[in-house]
Formats: sequence, structure tokens, C-alpha cells
Amino acid sequence: MINLRSVLWALAGLALLLAPPAFSHPAPDGFAKLAARLSPAVVNISTSLKVDGELPLFPKGSPLERFNDTFGQGQPRTENSLGSGFVIDPKGIIVTNDHVIKGADEIEVTFPDGTTLRAQVVGRDAATDLAVLRVSPDGDLPAVPLGDSDTALSGDWVLAIGNPFGLGGSLSAGIISARNRDIQSGRYDDFIQTDAAINKGNSGGPLFNMDGEVIGVNSAILSPSGGSVGIGFSIPSNLVSHVVEQLLEYGEARRGWLGVSVQSVSREVAQSFGLEKPRGAIVLSITAGGPAQKAGLEVGDLITQFGDEAITDSRALTRIAADSEIGKTVKVHYIRGKKPSVTNVIVGRLQEDAKPAIKIEGPVKKTKGQVLGMSLAVLDNTLRRRYNIRSDISGLVVIDVAKGSDALSKIRVGDVIEEVGWQKVETVEAAEARIRDLQKTGKGPVALLINRHGELLPRALKF
Repeated sequence: MINLRSVLWALAGLALLLAPPAFSHPAPDGFAKLAARLSPAVVNISTSLKVDGELPLFPKGSPLERFNDTFGQGQPRTENSLGSGFVIDPKGIIVTNDHVIKGADEIEVTFPDGTTLRAQVVGRDAATDLAVLRVSPDGDLPAVPLGDSDTALSGDWVLAIGNPFGLGGSLSAGIISARNRDIQSGRYDDFIQTDAAINKGNSGGPLFNMDGEVIGVNSAILSPSGGSVGIGFSIPSNLVSHVVEQLLEYGEARRGWLGVSVQSVSREVAQSFGLEKPRGAIVLSITAGGPAQKAGLEVGDLITQFGDEAITDSRALTRIAADSEIGKTVKVHYIRGKKPSVTNVIVGRLQEDAKPAIKIEGPVKKTKGQVLGMSLAVLDNTLRRRYNIRSDISGLVVIDVAKGSDALSKIRVGDVIEEVGWQKVETVEAAEARIRDLQKTGKGPVALLINRHGELLPRALKF
């Protein structure tokens, strides 16, 4: 008797064997043809910076003043550095890292055929560590296209070409190890991680996919030794493309601005908004007169969607807002308490030195008491000195935390509770009243906004 189940399993196995590979790019036999096509567009960048001597002059009237003519200030010297870059326009437009050319007096670009050209800076953006250079060739240069980094997946093959340790054009191959890496280098971190060998001198060089498109600019490595240990980071090409366009048009990067300071949420804080899992970005502070304030957003709102883009965390909101068209009206979805709302925000232009201002209001009343396992006191001069709390911070300072309470692992003595349930509290009575109101409306934890040495942090405590 034939076992039908066995027959079906056998047929399924045969189908898998006969099916074509599901990979868009199977493992290559080699990279020689691809490298030969791409390498002519990858350049070595050398910079020089003139530095005055470090020996200071003895002050006038000093007994040693007579030695100034002998020692002077030391002889000027020249500091050199090396990096990589790549041509994106045959007419002479080159992309590299900002840190490769930062502060340089002279920049020279050397091509694989030995040609060396003087380069001028078109524009640079320290926030994303990108720079655009221009050279004046006699004819068209080999160039490479920027690809769509959003289509690059973990596990895809990649090829890095650059100038490690000044050796000249070198290749290394690997895969994409991860996407959307935050390495704490800036507010726009969204790196592609790769295990392709990247070393000093590779900075500014391209990371290619198997179609020969640039999907990243090699920018940083994680290494205790200073050499490659298989953890390198590249700026994704979609961010590169956006910044390069602005540098070419304006000579600087122009970014959208909401006028808020935001932070991602924990699981418990998300529950206080009625969400099953963490998502969105909490508004921690608002710039007076900024786009967010004009649109009616408030401290404590949880932004969940910006235009057509769902907000997964605070980094996502920062990037999406920065990439938005200045002056454009965008629908912003948010949750206040547990009530979803929508408002229209007119995107402003970010001034890099703009700082959000936290709204502080109301008089300070002296009172002490116990709330959610915390001993709280209204700030006075004595407590400010004891816990080193600035004069512009108001709220309730934590002077003790009860053992066995939910607050023990989340709150520290010296923390200032600015808000309970996203409402400002300045007395223990006000905090207790707010907690009673929240207990009537739901079973979720209580959302707190605490100030820890000037850093705003959302926390959630169980009733």
C-alpha cells in the first residue's frame, strides 16, 4: 500500500531541488570583472594642513623674554592625511567623508591611472560626515551610480574599494551584516554594517552591491586594535544622495525641523499609551514658536506617524523630519494620554544651533510625601545644592526609593519628576491626584518624565 504522505514529501523535496535559487545574487565565483569595471572611479584623497609651531613665546617683561628670538614659536609644520572617494559625475564631482577633508588647506585626488588633480570643496556636512569635491579633468571621468540602499538586505554580497593605510586601490568583499545601526556618532545614524574589511584610509570609499551600484559610503569601524575586525559601517546611499543633492545646489545641507526633542519608548511606557508594543517617539520638549508648538503638539505627546511614514522610534522621526521639504504641510499622528489625534505641521528649516526649550510654569510649593514607592520633595535651594540640580528645572526631587518597589530599578535618588501622566506636577498632592485619575481610566502603568542631570527620560511605574 502506497503511503500518500511519503509520496507528497518526496515530491516536495524534488520541487525544492529543481527550483531556481531564490537569491537575487548567488555567491559569485569572483569579483575580478566587477572590480575592473568599478575601480577606475574610486580615488585616493590626500590632504595637507599647515600648523604653526607649538612653542609659545615667553611673556613680555619675563626674565626669559630674551630667549624668544632664539626659540621663537617653533617651525611651522604640515600635517597630512589620506582617505578615499568616488566619482559620481564624469565632469568631476567626487563624494567622500567630511572627516577626510576637514580643515585641509590643500586637497589632491589621485586616480588609479596615476593622474593627480587639485580638488575644491563644493560643500560639506559634518552632521552626516559627507563632503562633495570638484576637480577639473581634461575629459570625462569614469563614474559610478548611487543605488537604492533600501533594497539592500542583510546577507547580500558587497564589495568595498578604497585606500587603506595609503596602499592605493584595494578591494575587500563581504556581506551586509545588519541594517539601521546606531553607533552614537550623530542624530542621523542609520548605518549599514558590513564584514567587508575596512581600515584606516578606506573612509569615504564606496560600498558596492553586485550590480555595481554604490549602496554606502564607508565611514567608520568598530575595532579595539584600530584595524579591521569585521565590523565596518557605511552611510546608506539614499541618505548620501539626499545630502549630495543639497550640497551641490546650496553648498550646505538644509534639513526639515519640527522644533521638538523626542525619545523612544519602553514597553511599559508604551502600555501607558494603550499600545501593545513600543513604537513612536515621545515629545520631551518643545521649542517656543517652533512648528510643533504652532501645530498644537505638547510635551508628552507620542508621535506615531509623520506624513505617510510610520514612526518606529525617535531616530526614525529625526531622520524623516530632516529629509522633509521645508515649508511643506505634513499630517502628524500622535497619542495624547490614550486618545489618538492628528494635526498639520508646517515643516521649518533646522538651524544646527537651535536648542529646544522646555516649558516651565507655575510657582514652587514646599511639601513632602510618598508616591509610588518614592519619597518626594519640592525643590528648594538646599535640595538643588545637594543634588546639583539647575535653577531652571522644576518638579519633585526623589530623596529616597523604597526597597521592593517598582521604582527601585528605574528611579534614582536626585532624579526630578517633572511630569506624571504627561502633566506637570509641582506638589506631592498634585502627583497623588494625577495618579488617582489615571487609576480610574485604565490599568496601565503610570508614565513619568524625569530629569536626570539635565537629561529627560521617560519611565513607567506600576500602580
